[in-house]
Amino acid sequence: MIDVDRITKIIKETADEEVLPRFQKLKESEVSEKAHGEVVTIADTETERVLTDRLSAALPGSHVVGEESVSADPAVMDLLEGPEPVWIIDPIDGTSNFASGKPVFAVMVALVVAGETRNGWIHDPIGARSLTAEQGGGAWIGAERVSVRDSVPALDMSGTLHASQYALPDTAAKIKERRSRVQAIPSLRCAGHEYFRLATAEMHFSLFTRLMPWDHVAGCLIQEEAGGVALCFDGTPYSALRHREKGLMIAPSRDSWQDLYRTLLSD
Repeated sequence: MIDVDRITKIIKETADEEVLPRFQKLKESEVSEKAHGEVVTIADTETERVLTDRLSAALPGSHVVGEESVSADPAVMDLLEGPEPVWIIDPIDGTSNFASGKPVFAVMVALVVAGETRNGWIHDPIGARSLTAEQGGGAWIGAERVSVRDSVPALDMSGTLHASQYALPDTAAKIKERRSRVQAIPSLRCAGHEYFRLATAEMHFSLFTRLMPWDHVAGCLIQEEAGGVALCFDGTPYSALRHREKGLMIAPSRDSWQDLYRTLLSD
């Protein structure tokens, strides 16, 4: 339906124009707090504005659900329930890193049709690399196809556990008590870079308890196309319409996912 390389170029060019020139050069007036503990910058709003215009033009008749547009008007999320194609945009994933001058952030885009994810892009502006996937077409960084790590027992799996302020109390308590049962590694505070680590076999798993579509829709398709699974805590696939679920766990296979669930979350 769309030219993947053309969209990759649009995302890269927008990041080069709107994100990188502002990195480590933000004025105090260009950073604000849109909700408690959630930072937004002029780079977020301008990147989303430009991507909205360019992606809409690339696919006439499509809609856009962006993190900042939803922040301004939550009703924008309703577009995900319609039959028309929808671009899901996270203009800067890892805004707190970006705003504090840390080079760990990403631009994330997904294309969803009738709730089904068709394409996903995660662009790393600092590393000048794009992770892409098309439904049924594999996951790629440029011309290199990427694959998840091989499955191993949960005790030997390395990964990140994101179960703090957004987790249900019982989930947070279980993860705190059981994190030593796996090889937990520090979070990068950027879902886009966590998905890079997953798809390029740098780690085995990741567990998330905040499931907004702009944070996960692209990454979950990439994980699946790289050979892994992305399942909600009930063991069924994540999608853009499931952002109210209790949690999401990414793993190399369904068997390894079940092993992780028994190890970390079972009663």
